[in-house]
Amino acid sequence: MTEKATFAGGCFWCMVKPFDQFDGIEQIVSGYSGGHIENPTYEQVKTGTTGHLEVVEITFQPDVFSYEQLLDIFWQQIDPTDDEGQFQDRGPSYRAAIFVHNERQRVIAEKSKQEIDASGRFNKPVVTEIRDATPFYAAEDYHQDFHKKNPEYYKNDRAASGRDEFLSSTWEKVDV
Repeated sequence: MTEKATFAGGCFWCMVKPFDQFDGIEQIVSGYSGGHIENPTYEQVKTGTTGHLEVVEITFQPDVFSYEQLLDIFWQQIDPTDDEGQFQDRGPSYRAAIFVHNERQRVIAEKSKQEIDASGRFNKPVVTEIRDATPFYAAEDYHQDFHKKNPEYYKNDRAASGRDEFLSSTWEKVDV
């Protein structure tokens, strides 16, 4: 049996690769969630007017790779104190959020957020929202598996973002 997990962590290109290496993770799809129009396009979402966030929807086997493990990876990919976007990607569509698909995920996500906030790792409060899952719309094909299709562009864009510097200064080990 599989479950879905949906995470927003800024640019969805940078949120695929960290999860795309573990047994029990069956699929990772870049897309949009949380907005008020159906079937949004990338061009619409990046205007910041649709309410959607760039997200990854992960299909996983919880008996092989747990939701708790997914959350551990998620937190280590973002700045949970930034509500204006993530790293070089600014604006409402790049905010971080956890979209929960059931009450069990909500309880686990809330506990995880409280632990991150209480850890003393950050000098500002954790503002990452935990929201109910809303309809998910897959992004255009050229956004799927971007790190594999365009490895040099991905590497350069990620390097320019400041994401890796922040993550390596915040976490003991970051494997992206």
